[in-house]
Amino acid sequence: MTTLRAPIGYSQRTEKRPFFYANAHEKDFVPLAPVEVEIHDARGAGCTLDVEGFTLVEHRSAVADLTDLAAVARIHTDEMSALFKAQTGCDHVDMFARGILRFSERLGQNDAHDNSHPARFVHVDMSIPAAEAARARGAPAGQTITRSAQYNAWRVLSDPPQDVPLGLCAFPSLALDDLIECDAIFDPPGGAPEWSFENYLLAHNPAHRWHHYSNMHVGEVLMFKTSESDLTRARLMPHGAFDNPLAGPDAPPRISLEMRGTCYWYG
Repeated sequence: MTTLRAPIGYSQRTEKRPFFYANAHEKDFVPLAPVEVEIHDARGAGCTLDVEGFTLVEHRSAVADLTDLAAVARIHTDEMSALFKAQTGCDHVDMFARGILRFSERLGQNDAHDNSHPARFVHVDMSIPAAEAARARGAPAGQTITRSAQYNAWRVLSDPPQDVPLGLCAFPSLALDDLIECDAIFDPPGGAPEWSFENYLLAHNPAHRWHHYSNMHVGEVLMFKTSESDLTRARLMPHGAFDNPLAGPDAPPRISLEMRGTCYWYG
């Protein structure tokens, strides 16, 4: 396993509440305060969804081109639902059918796609209250829900090594006081109305333990926890993109796909 050092996109606390946009990042107010940290290769470390908050699993899709978001919605959504069930043992999965493609800035593709920038600032996909409300909205009717949790499935579509991999902060090293409340604002192209929900940025804490998975390929999925109702398990996963110091200038620009879903367990 390889340990590297790289700046991670922490934020500082300010009197003004931070916010960021899915597309119009020139309007963001994210008070970045990057810190160079050790980032450990998690391959072979046995990290799990309910302890560290993330894990790596092998998975091959039947979709030949995972940048085809119509095929992703039609086929890959069900594939990820089956993977979430297999990995968690849940009874029901409510998948968000829309895949999210992200591109390294080196490709020059970001302006042509919705919400496609690598997140250079460490964040959590939803705040605890926002996630609780989302899980409640998606709960199957007529069932007694004993537990619910949200997950993100992150897959690289480009060849290794990734120039902009994903860094993950292990949940046991996190204090909830490290989280900074902010707003995620979605500004769809074409003039559709903006919408938002509460999110978190992350303040630096030297106790944080950072990880990544080296040389990921298209036959792997990085699953990580977005939210959790069981307080004895990892509840959320701060994460953010960083520049890989081990990737040379000729490394393929990162292309990645995210799929998200909520798992429910019945009583």
